Amino acid sequence: MSIGRASQGVPERLIVAPTDLRAVDPFIAEEILAGRFPLAGRLLEVENDSPFLQHLPSKAFAERLHAFSWMRHMRALKTAKARNQTRAIISSWLAIHGHHTSGIAWEPHVTTERVIAWLSHSPVVLNGAEASFYRRFMKSLAFHRRYLRKISTCVGEGEVKLRIHIALAMMSLAMPSSAKLVLKDGQKLDRELERQVLADGGHISRNPRTALEILLDLLPLRQTYINLGQDVPTKLIPTIDRIYPALRFFRHQDGDLALFNGATATPAAELLAALRYDETGGKPFKALPHSHFHRLAAGETTIIVDTGKAHRLDVSQTAHAGCLSFEMSAGRSRFIVNAGMPRFANRSYRLMARSTAAHSTITLGETSSSRILQSNLLGPLILDGIEEVTAERWEDSYGNDWLKASHDGYVRPFGWVHRREIGLAAKGNKIKGHDHFFRPEDQIEQRHDESLAATARFHIHPSILLTQLHEDTVMLEGADGETWLFSAPGQSVDIEDDIFFADVTGICPSQQLVIEFTLPQTTDLRWMLKKQG
Repeated sequence: MSIGRASQGVPERLIVAPTDLRAVDPFIAEEILAGRFPLAGRLLEVENDSPFLQHLPSKAFAERLHAFSWMRHMRALKTAKARNQTRAIISSWLAIHGHHTSGIAWEPHVTTERVIAWLSHSPVVLNGAEASFYRRFMKSLAFHRRYLRKISTCVGEGEVKLRIHIALAMMSLAMPSSAKLVLKDGQKLDRELERQVLADGGHISRNPRTALEILLDLLPLRQTYINLGQDVPTKLIPTIDRIYPALRFFRHQDGDLALFNGATATPAAELLAALRYDETGGKPFKALPHSHFHRLAAGETTIIVDTGKAHRLDVSQTAHAGCLSFEMSAGRSRFIVNAGMPRFANRSYRLMARSTAAHSTITLGETSSSRILQSNLLGPLILDGIEEVTAERWEDSYGNDWLKASHDGYVRPFGWVHRREIGLAAKGNKIKGHDHFFRPEDQIEQRHDESLAATARFHIHPSILLTQLHEDTVMLEGADGETWLFSAPGQSVDIEDDIFFADVTGICPSQQLVIEFTLPQTTDLRWMLKKQG
């Protein structure tokens, strides 16, 4: 890709370094100083050689290495040795990858993350740097800016495009820029924020973790505008104020975010770093009407239910086939979860994590309620499946909170509509569930009553201890002693091995509660969770 002469428009210095709010780990910095790179769940030992000359252990590792997000850990050491080592690694990257925009190093999401990392942690590399390194570093930043401007018009819709505009806005502030350029980049950011952050604060991907990642970049950007006395883009502060309530909505009793549509483990320090600047206050909303999620909360019990589908085909790269799945937390523990998305895993694991079976809902014929397209050209998009989702919310005369929702994802392949009803007692000590399957009116005469296998799965968080009490009853005990009974009268509730993709340590074993039944012989499944003590 031609992006102009690298010698044009090279700034002499950086004006400011935006703050990085993400968590740091001095241990990782010490490992890098010793010639070992612990990234993406893998370890690369390079001793005194450049890591960019090595055979890298995985694509995810390569992305993390080239993105330079690990620089935040080097900053934690605050030593000349750490600064020298970081400069040496950047010099190696500039020599090997700095002059041609190809390969993993220049993929849009990697380039964007590298720009933000270089700007945020520029004090690490520029403090005490020789003039020749300083100029090469600034020359590369100018090259990056032209490259991002070039690809910003052709990159697909979604988080990456938004982060490109965040990076460009940061560069217009951190590097000497005309007032016209600062205004122009701010306006482009405004337009992208308006397109991607919904009115209820959720991101268009419906991924709770994405909203947090965006917020962790927007907060330093906002502060940089203010510190430099620049006019803040019109949409920036209102967008931040909308995201905060959405994050509170998705937050469980243990402080972590719910696992929907590509969300993975959230380091507590990162979430707290963002919430520290929350000035919106108030209790979490009962629903996100534009993101299509519902939250039932009473006492110390929280239930979060997915009652939507992918907003559009072009932003469904991380969408999961998890409609009507729910998560439940109580006390200081998450009890029922979805399997979540692994942070670093191969394509088969990521596809498995997006299937309906990886969510706490019901699967028919071991088939997902939406089909995921596997295309090298278009990406892993949600192609078809669910066309209509309905949701109804009410409170009964006893103050119990009820949600009833349905989806038609199984109508086309099997002729059945799935309707799920969940009720939370006013005291938060009892949950009633009712799953019902019925044929739509236009399908009744067209379908035969052939048997169809159905499987209800309730994925259990790895920290929960399960004990089978009766054929239809299982006890769930949290690490804090919080205990609940799960029962499904007249059914066989089995405890089976499971995989939890979203643990902070990586993929780990867990367990699930499984109820198998057959349609049309059984069209109603009733279950209950009751707190003990």
